[in-house]
Amino acid sequence: MKKKQVPSMVKDQRLVKKRRDQIVKAAVQLFNQKGYHKTTTREVAQQSGFSIGTLYEYIGSKEDILYLVCDSVYDEVVENWAQLRDENLHGLDRLKQVIEAYFRVVHDLQDEVLVMYQETKSLSGEALNYVLEKELKMKAMFEKELQKGIDEGYLHLSKEEMELACHNILVAGHMWTFRRWVIQREYTIDQYCELQLRQLLEGFKIDTNVQTNLG
Repeated sequence: MKKKQVPSMVKDQRLVKKRRDQIVKAAVQLFNQKGYHKTTTREVAQQSGFSIGTLYEYIGSKEDILYLVCDSVYDEVVENWAQLRDENLHGLDRLKQVIEAYFRVVHDLQDEVLVMYQETKSLSGEALNYVLEKELKMKAMFEKELQKGIDEGYLHLSKEEMELACHNILVAGHMWTFRRWVIQREYTIDQYCELQLRQLLEGFKIDTNVQTNLG
């Protein structure tokens, strides 16, 4: 997975990081309000606190801004997720905590996550492939945790079931932001974590006797 090289006229890497962090923060706010395509680079520069000329000292194009946003958000999600995970837990308790930590990171970064998933499609070529590879790396982290459960004997999943379970976990996290206009009116993040974990790990509770009688 090769990282895209975003051009910069500035050689001081500490300054580059500082300015790009400002650009990302400003872009997330504007992309949430207006969308990527309706936001201009001049607006991003103004929101960042410097001129359009200064902006172009740190990027080469508008798409570079979106790439920096997606790259930065993925890194922040993974870093914060790692900080929330309790490495002292084992077995099913660990699996539950890993999933819950992911949901809580999405909650903390919901504006950034929403922009990332809504606007990734506007990237092209190398940048798009890089970002999609990062998504697969997140899926692989859940695969690793589920495989531990299989190896320890408390999970029983085929390869196909495990793959789908990883997608379900990722999408359950996304839903907290994509459908927040209704989900967050109905549930707190604590309730959401509890109920999602129950459904993901236990499924629906079905009374087979009732089902047979209805059939």
